[in-house]
Amino acid sequence: MIYLTGDTHAEFKHRFNMDNFPEQMKMTKDDYVIICGDFGGVWDTGGESRNEKYWLDWFEDRAYTLLFVDGNHENFDRLNAYPVKEWQGGKVHEIRPHVFHLMRGQVFEIDGKKIFTFGGAKSHDICGGILETSDPNYRRKRKQLEEDYVPYRINHISWWEQELASEEEMEEGRKNLRAHDNTVDFIITHCCSTSTQTFISSSKYKADRETDFLESVKNSVNYKKWFFGHYHDNVNVSEKEILIYEQMIRIS
Repeated sequence: MIYLTGDTHAEFKHRFNMDNFPEQMKMTKDDYVIICGDFGGVWDTGGESRNEKYWLDWFEDRAYTLLFVDGNHENFDRLNAYPVKEWQGGKVHEIRPHVFHLMRGQVFEIDGKKIFTFGGAKSHDICGGILETSDPNYRRKRKQLEEDYVPYRINHISWWEQELASEEEMEEGRKNLRAHDNTVDFIITHCCSTSTQTFISSSKYKADRETDFLESVKNSVNYKKWFFGHYHDNVNVSEKEILIYEQMIRIS
C-alpha cells in the first residue's frame, strides 16, 4: 500500500495518530506513507534535538516506511548531510532505516509503481526579505520587521537557497525520466508547474525556475496522477493533478 499526505511542518501528532489514520493497523514496513514536502522533521540548526529524535524514532517504530520529498521549509544544511544510498531505483537520504528523503529528480519503483519525485519550492512568506546574522544591523532590522508584523526569514536558520532546485538537479530529473521513456505512474512534488500554479492561485504566485521546469515535465511526460503540496489546500485541480494538504489518501 502507498498512502500520501501533504505538508506536515513537524506537526505529526494529529495527522498520524491511530484515530485519524487507522489504516496503519494493517500496514507493514513494505507499505509506505509519502509526505509531499515541508516535512520539518529535520529542522533545528543545532543538530538533532530531543524533540526531533523523539519523532524520527517514533516514525521508525511505526508499522510502515515513511518517505518524503523536501519542501521549501527544510534545513538543507542538515538534510543534505545525511548519507545518500540507492533505494528502489533512485537516490535517497537515509534519516532512519525506514525513514527516507526521496531526492530530487529520481524515479523510484515502489509497490509496482514508477514514481518521479522532485522536491523544493520558492517560499512565498518572505516579503520582509532574507536577513543575515552577520549584518551589523541584523537585530534592528529583525525587531522592526516583527513590530510591523512583516514575515521574514534568516539565512541558514529559517531559509536556505537550496529551497529551489539547481540546474544539476533538474538535469538529473530529465536524464532519469528519459531512461524511463518519459513515462511514469505518479509524479510527486512540493510545488507544481507554472500553469497549474497560476490557475490555483489566480496568478498570485509568480513563475520561477522550478515551476518552469515542472511545466516542461507536465508537457513532456506521460503520467497517471500528479500529487503536490505547498499551497495548503485540498483540491482536485484536474483529473490528473491533485493538491493535497491535510488529507491522507491511498494511491496504491
